[in-house]
Amino acid sequence: MAGSSSIGRRIGKNFAWLLATLVILIIALVIFILAFDWNRARPYIDDKVSQAIGRPFAINGDLKVGWGHPVGETGWRGWVPWPRFSAANITIGNPDWAKQPQFATLDEIDFEVEVLPLLAHDIVIPAVNLVNPSVDLERLADGRDNWTFKLASSSGPSEWKLDLHDIAFAKGNISLSDQQKKVEMQMVVDTLGQPIPIGDALKQQEAASRSASAQAVGRAGASKLAAQVEAQAASEAKAASEAAAAEQASAASGTAATSAATASSGALATSGAAAPAPSRASPTYAIAWTVKGTYNRTPVSGSGKLGGVLALQDATRPFPVQADVKGGDLHIAFVGTITDPTHLAALDLRLWLQGNSLARLYSLTGVTLPETPPYATEGHLIGQFKPSGSVFTYENFTGRVGGSDLNGSLTYTAREPRPLLQGALESHVLQFSDLAPVIGADSNASKAQRGDTTRQPSDRVLPVEEFRTDRWKAIDADVKFTGRRIVKNSNLPITDLYTHVVMTDGVLSLVPLKFGVAGGSLASDIHLDGSGAPLKGRFAMSARHLKLKQLFPNFKTMQNALGEINGDASLSATGNSPAALAATSNGELKALVTDGTVSRLLMEAAGLNVANVVYEKLFGNRDVKINCAAADFVATDGVLEPRVFALDTDDAVINIDGHINLRDETLDLGVHPHTKGFRVFSLRSPLYVKGTFKNPHVGVNAAALALRGGAVVGLGLINPFAALIPLLAPSNNKPLPCAELLAQVRQAPTAPPPGVKQQSKAPLSLDGVPLNKSSGGASSPTGADRKPATLSPASAAEYKGS
Repeated sequence: MAGSSSIGRRIGKNFAWLLATLVILIIALVIFILAFDWNRARPYIDDKVSQAIGRPFAINGDLKVGWGHPVGETGWRGWVPWPRFSAANITIGNPDWAKQPQFATLDEIDFEVEVLPLLAHDIVIPAVNLVNPSVDLERLADGRDNWTFKLASSSGPSEWKLDLHDIAFAKGNISLSDQQKKVEMQMVVDTLGQPIPIGDALKQQEAASRSASAQAVGRAGASKLAAQVEAQAASEAKAASEAAAAEQASAASGTAATSAATASSGALATSGAAAPAPSRASPTYAIAWTVKGTYNRTPVSGSGKLGGVLALQDATRPFPVQADVKGGDLHIAFVGTITDPTHLAALDLRLWLQGNSLARLYSLTGVTLPETPPYATEGHLIGQFKPSGSVFTYENFTGRVGGSDLNGSLTYTAREPRPLLQGALESHVLQFSDLAPVIGADSNASKAQRGDTTRQPSDRVLPVEEFRTDRWKAIDADVKFTGRRIVKNSNLPITDLYTHVVMTDGVLSLVPLKFGVAGGSLASDIHLDGSGAPLKGRFAMSARHLKLKQLFPNFKTMQNALGEINGDASLSATGNSPAALAATSNGELKALVTDGTVSRLLMEAAGLNVANVVYEKLFGNRDVKINCAAADFVATDGVLEPRVFALDTDDAVINIDGHINLRDETLDLGVHPHTKGFRVFSLRSPLYVKGTFKNPHVGVNAAALALRGGAVVGLGLINPFAALIPLLAPSNNKPLPCAELLAQVRQAPTAPPPGVKQQSKAPLSLDGVPLNKSSGGASSPTGADRKPATLSPASAAEYKGS
């Protein structure tokens, strides 16, 4: 027993000495840590970090280590002190090619480390406090950048794991100089005083963006845009509510609740911010930023907010973002969330855009859009980033473009060899003038506003502004556009518009481009091949059931006219602008009027039958039946010449010769009236249409009129009654062969390949009809007993239905 007691006392004494030694060592360690000048360790730390990152690293200020009482710990853990480290004036160097000597600077870093997790090789840092961090990012044109570090290679994965709970900083500065993207930016970031909910940020941004829309499209346009958005949001919310109710009513299990939550989230995303997961709190913003600089030599400025830095660690939690940035005339703003922002998995944003022309979005997005008047849009942008091809949809957006509304959805798919833009757009009220910039037909002031320096010559009508075919190869497109109602001046009989735009590898097609015109339709299939130079164009056009009186709504003498115009055209051309295409066009144009009537007063005036005009003015205006009217033009290198251009009525035959020059936009047409029936005081002189498209001139052939006047004077000297002979118009009842004209005009027009001249065809022989020389007709001494060759109802219907 004595031996056992002795062994027990010896063990107790050894344990006491061991405990005392441990306490002494701890006290010595604490004294060493507190008393040691840690600045002596700076060279060692600087060297090790420099080797690890492959860049010069230095702690130029004090390096301190202290002990602190753990915050939030309870029980015996609260007695274990945590070391607190701080270092001042830290710098990380740049490569020798960089403009700035330092990649990053930091006035001070301060953090604590939990002690007990170190036993499990876990470095747990509750918080890091950064004082005035500054980062300078640079990239050269050859692709070298200073944010890629050459880290020291490791033989295997580290046994240590870092767990950082929070980062705090007072103010930070980030500068970016990117020669590849032509970006020069300076950004200031700072923490917000208190977190801002995403809903509050949405309301603030909505008010600010609608104010910006007023600057882009005017206060009236912005007011209409706001009304459009609210009406659409109400409609979608109602649809979502009805869908949710239907799901709940029909579901047999809890799946209905899930569907309702999904529908409600979708409605929230459409009317405002992206909806967070139902089980999590709404995201909040913790960091504010401002930016100023240039992008592609365009001034850029803006501000925004981000979520907390540590929110980036949770890849499944939506990370809130907000921005309001202006670059040149483009103003872009958004509020929403990004999922897994470090890898850009997805985004869900409420997006506002304003600018002077949609075409100027190309430099920012790479999406080829047409030139337009000033615009403002508001909608919901969702995106999925995928290795196989990211997909972004600007869905259910609404906007104003000039004086027109614009609604729809567009989807952008990143793919090889070119991305694809798909969608459907609709305008309920379309200002026809807003279409002018699409083909460069707007005013010089409008061109300057949207940033185009091409000036339209004052004496030309056809637009000379060139198509930007270099952009056509950047993207493929498949977009449908519908203009429900077109607002235009009273002289333009256009009512609506539909087109299907397809662009593939630099070839732009509008199949069809269809207008509602004068109670009928004018449809075109247009193909513009911009894959090479010059652009090659092919055009196929058809006019169906155009009502005569609706074609001339402000021409009183045509308001009682009946009948329809039907026609077709086929043209090809080369050139990089509408004017150039017109100047090189080759092909055929054909049109026919059937089963119509026209004002007798108009016909008498065309023949300059003075007495009959006076009679009609005094005693009424009867209508004259149109037997037929035909036009058959051939286009050769931009010059239109009529093979047949004539009108046959019960009272007269009028034929037209000459040409229309699209190269210099000039007219040189002769109008030759031939009466059917006896006319008194008929001057019966040829008319002319000359001048330019901009300033046409219509008048009487002065030489023919002077010759007839001279005959009047000469015969008057012989016999006063003989002076009336030149003013008498005998009957010349030789009608046009309408059936033959119908057969010719119904033949489909043809066009050669772009750049090839149209092959000439023999004109239609109209023997016995008083036509001009260019149409191939000749007057016949006989044929007075010939009956009018009118179209049968079956023949007319056959053409109309074609």
